[in-house]
Amino acid sequence: MAELRARTTPSREFRRLLGEISALMVYEVCRGFATESCEVETPLERTHGRRLARPVTVVPVLRAGLGMTSGVLSMLPDARIGHIGVRRDENTATPIAYYTRLPDDASEGPVLLVDPMLATGGSADHALGLLHAAGCRDTRFICLLAAPEGVARIHTSHPQVPIYAAALDRELDDRKYIHPGLGDAGDRCFGT
Repeated sequence: MAELRARTTPSREFRRLLGEISALMVYEVCRGFATESCEVETPLERTHGRRLARPVTVVPVLRAGLGMTSGVLSMLPDARIGHIGVRRDENTATPIAYYTRLPDDASEGPVLLVDPMLATGGSADHALGLLHAAGCRDTRFICLLAAPEGVARIHTSHPQVPIYAAALDRELDDRKYIHPGLGDAGDRCFGT
């Protein structure tokens, strides 16, 4: 996290770290996923194993959430991918939705909503509302940094949704940026 936060970390390294931390977080996020028995043919004989019982869908919040997707998929390579486009109005800090595309059967299994930053909670709240409107009930939110204000908003709006954060930072400033934070994750990830 220290390298990710450092202002001197170049985009290439920022993307790598973003993916690596996201992959590590998946172990905890998936801990309670339902599994089912399956048969496996080894080179010597048949045996029993376990596999996920329901399909997993990963939904990055565009655009910064894309930086976490490869890390999550490295642990869940069979996951399907949806997309929710929400950007923050810089003057009002309110979410502006511009795109939603989900697998038709996303509600049949767990949905992992990924976005590196949980600041005010506006974008996450909006995206979770879209997922719940689509029938998704087993949703989990994964972020790298969270501000107390965003956590409180999600706990109020979507109390059933667990939040997985690599770090809980101190506060939001008057512009609604997380402190100590890491800057704009999308800009740092994509070099803009």
